[in-house]
Parts: sequence; structure tokens; C-alpha cells
Amino acid sequence: MEKRVVFKNKALPYFLLAPQIIITLVFFIWPAAMALYQSVMQEDAFGLSTTFVGMENFKYIFTDSIYLNSIKVTMIFSFSVAALAMSTALILAVMAERVIRGATSYKTFIIWPYAVAPVVAAVLWYFLFNPTVGMISFFLKAIGIDWNFTLNGTQAMILVIIAAAWRQISYNFLFFLAGLQAIPKPFIEAAAIDGASPWKRFWTISFPLLSPTVFFLLVMNLVYAFFETFGIIHAITEGGPDEATNIMVFKIYHDVFESLDLGGSAAQSVILMAFVIVLTVVQFKYIERKVHY
Repeated sequence: MEKRVVFKNKALPYFLLAPQIIITLVFFIWPAAMALYQSVMQEDAFGLSTTFVGMENFKYIFTDSIYLNSIKVTMIFSFSVAALAMSTALILAVMAERVIRGATSYKTFIIWPYAVAPVVAAVLWYFLFNPTVGMISFFLKAIGIDWNFTLNGTQAMILVIIAAAWRQISYNFLFFLAGLQAIPKPFIEAAAIDGASPWKRFWTISFPLLSPTVFFLLVMNLVYAFFETFGIIHAITEGGPDEATNIMVFKIYHDVFESLDLGGSAAQSVILMAFVIVLTVVQFKYIERKVHY
């Protein structure tokens, strides 16, 4: 028989929920509502005068070639970061599960990068690939690769993808390792007895059972790439060269703090929020169908 929890004091459940409700209202609902409000207004740089302009801000940014380019750059950047971070973390998790000697140290070293702030991670990779003093750029030039991400947009995009994915690998690694350790060992042992190779055991048994973890991490990595990589872009490339790494969240920052276009940047933030919502809905509606719980 299922036991039900009954609160004798009817106000107690609302009191217990109050902190989370207040946090959600203050840090999520209210900022989103203000962004929607400002997106249909035109304000001066000091907020002294406000004029209702309706959808003019949205019409303007969708005719702006720089903003349209930032959408394309964001898609390439976000999916590349998610793919690189998740595939690398999965490989490391599979290796970590098999390590016997020094397993604790191995896992600890992989987890450490997640404690590094995004800006610090960006500076580390910036100096490694710096075209003048960077250690890695020195070896690239030694093998005939003309490396200068300050002038080459493709190289700049590769660098920020690596820097963003490197920090996220640790987060993904923790979930993949936990998922692999939760798989019942008799399944793997039975497949090994039947003569299945390690690769076939992983692809036919382990990976399908990891599908809930993969789905969760796909959502989290895309949200991370959309919103939490501003510091990396700002520290390494500042959106350049020639807008090659100018993702949507950095474009919003540039327009609101440097161009002082409050209404236009608010409209951009609404569009970014809509992008993430639609992307998440699509993932839950179509990709989750292939997830085996």
C-alpha cells in the first residue's frame, strides 16, 4: 500500500516552495518579461526616453547581415562543441572504466578542468595557440601550417570550439562514467561469452543503455554552448576576425554595451531564448523517441 504524505498545516507546502518560486521569479521570469518588454521599445543610451516601436527591432535585426551571420556561426559553434565534448568524454569514460591501477588519479585529473573558470580556460588556450609565443602554434608552423587565428576565421573558430569543449569534457565524463558503471555486468559478460568483440559489446549493449545519459548531455551541452561560452569568445577572439566567431550571445553583449542599442539587443535576447526553447522541444519530441529508459 502506497503511503501518502499529508500536511496538516495547509500553508506549509507553499512555505517550503517559496524560496524556489522566488528565485525563479526574480532570476528567470522577471528578466524574461523585461526582455520581452524592451524588445518592442526604443530607448536612448541612458534610459531617459522610451518609445514604443512594435516589431521594428525584430525587422531590423533580421535584415542585418551581421546578425544573420551570427546565427549561422552559433549553429556551427554549438553543435561542434557538443559533438567534440561528448565524443571525447565518452571515450575517456570507457577507458576510465577499464583502468585498474591508478584509476582514482586518472579520474581526478580528468575532472579537474571543470573547476577552471571559462575565462581562465580561454586564456590558457589563447597562450598555447598564440601565433607569436604559443607552444602549439610553434609546432604547427614547424610542420608547415601557417597558424594565425587572429587573421584566419576558420582557425579562430577551431580554437574557440576546442577551448569551449575542453572545459565541458569533465562534466560529460562524470555522467558517462556513472552511466557505464550502472550497466549490469551480467549483460556484458554474457555477450563476451557469446564471442562478441569489445566494440560490438559497447555498440549493442552499453551505448543503447547510455541513451538517456546521451540525450540529457546533448541538451545540456547545447545550452552551455549557446549561453555559457561568452567568456571564452570574449577572451580569445572578441567575435573576430571578420565576425567569424561572433556568436549570438556575444552579439547581444556588443550591441547593448558597446553600441548601446538597448531595444535591438533585447530583441536579440528574445530570439536567442526562442531558439533554445525550439531546439529543446525538437530534441524532446523527436530525439527522445530513440532513447531507451
